[in-house]
Amino acid sequence: MKNNIYYLLMLSLLFSYCKKQETKLIFLDEYIVKDSLEINSSIIGGLSGIDYANEHYYFVVDDAKNPRFLKAKINLEKNKIRSVDFKKVTPLNDSTITFFKENAMDLESIFIDEETAEINLVSEGSINKGKKPTIFSIDENGKLIDIYELPKSFNDISNIKHNAVFEGSSKSINNKGFWISMEGPLKIDGKEPTFTKTSSPIRVTYFDKKSKKATKQFAYQLEHITRPSKGNVNLNGVTSILEYKDQHFFIIERIYQSGYGVHGNIVNIFEASINKKTTDILNIESLKETEFIPLKKRLVFSFESIKDKLTEGIVDNIEGITFGPKLENGNQSLLLVSDDNFQIYGKQLNQFILLEIENK
Repeated sequence: MKNNIYYLLMLSLLFSYCKKQETKLIFLDEYIVKDSLEINSSIIGGLSGIDYANEHYYFVVDDAKNPRFLKAKINLEKNKIRSVDFKKVTPLNDSTITFFKENAMDLESIFIDEETAEINLVSEGSINKGKKPTIFSIDENGKLIDIYELPKSFNDISNIKHNAVFEGSSKSINNKGFWISMEGPLKIDGKEPTFTKTSSPIRVTYFDKKSKKATKQFAYQLEHITRPSKGNVNLNGVTSILEYKDQHFFIIERIYQSGYGVHGNIVNIFEASINKKTTDILNIESLKETEFIPLKKRLVFSFESIKDKLTEGIVDNIEGITFGPKLENGNQSLLLVSDDNFQIYGKQLNQFILLEIENK
């Protein structure tokens, strides 16, 4: 009897400990950068990726005709975003480098190596034009430093869907490498998410900084679309990833559906993790033909729950996530940013969202 009581007590303590360690995200504030704001003759928009380093924020601009990145200061005070002050625009226009001419600079993500001061950029290329995705590093002036070798899963461009390639990136917690996430599945891996549950895995790849090569890769399953269709565009994909502790990630899934006007986006943040059972798929050619165990995931934040706190109830095209400074209570902050597509598809916002990480 005593043994049973002791066993139950230990289970209760273990359950209580696990429950206390569960991560929660809390909404703190929204900030909108006004339309048509310019710096150095460059319109602020298309903010497709964000990173925080050396007390500055860096943004990549999704503009294939004029690829560039921005540097800014963001003032946080009493759990509010008080200002976003853009300081510098740096174009990638070195005509002496053939890399920039030969590849499509459709930039989607950015991360800064604080040790080397290198700025790392991720481009999804242009599959329809036969241009592969790329990962490369530049200096503060936009000069090319290095190019990363892609794993074999991305060698055959016929297996890659246009506009569903590299979208998110994250420095690793141990600072020895970084993670790159796709937006959608490879054709040989699974189906695009639909209104019924399907196997729709994307590949999340780890790159080693020293070797400049991919050393491991895992699958992350996309959710299906739950809202009824009103138009001919109904898509779901991963727009951003952030490793917030060792082998634990915040992953943003964004559903976009035409026919809903300014309310076409459904955005959710999932916590995903790698454990001993998660399958390393780096050398697996097709996930359709192989059994695998994907990253474990759970929903930690739904933007639907805060629509009444956002400008006109709009959840915009959230594409970037990064750590912010520590808050007054000691908790870590997160900053998210939306890509307004320069409003070529209609009204959108340069929307900044401030969240708090709470560990219960």
